[in-house]
Amino acid sequence: MTLTELIRKVFLVEILKGMALTLSRFFTRPVTRRYPKEKRPAELGFRGLHALVRNPATGDAKCVGCGLCAAICPSRCINVYTSEGAEHQKVVDRYEIEVLRCVFCALCVEACPYGAIALTPHYEYADYSREALFMTKERLLENWDKYMGEEGMRYFDTCWNPKDAHFKTPGGQAMFKGRIIGGFSG
Repeated sequence: MTLTELIRKVFLVEILKGMALTLSRFFTRPVTRRYPKEKRPAELGFRGLHALVRNPATGDAKCVGCGLCAAICPSRCINVYTSEGAEHQKVVDRYEIEVLRCVFCALCVEACPYGAIALTPHYEYADYSREALFMTKERLLENWDKYMGEEGMRYFDTCWNPKDAHFKTPGGQAMFKGRIIGGFSG
């Protein structure tokens, strides 16, 4: 133990620093938001209420009924019901999400290869009945129109699409230069 460590332990320097911080904040006004009147905006990428993405060309849902979102959901709150269409393609008859069972992990958004489901930044959806929090295909499409709109494609681009910067080697990492390692050139 060094002399400085001994002095810190004997004179309780950390406790005195904490007390000084407490006393400096003791006589200031608290920062309180009056919630219904002052709402804090949610950041882009916030995991809020679900929405089905509309195809900008046709106006229909982008969902093709593959069921990957329902398969990966840990709480099993997503149900996708499909049937066979006229040209032997899948048609999504019903798409349902039980919001009360959802853990908002966003695995459904990651699993969807078509970008057909999104979590909106809307966080005020308390209600008195369970039926109000049972989302059908039509209600999910309305959520997209109401809460995402033009920001929707920016949401996918910013939060979910991989960028070139994600696949670069971080600076300062040890690398072998000029040698072939395991069949790859370094």
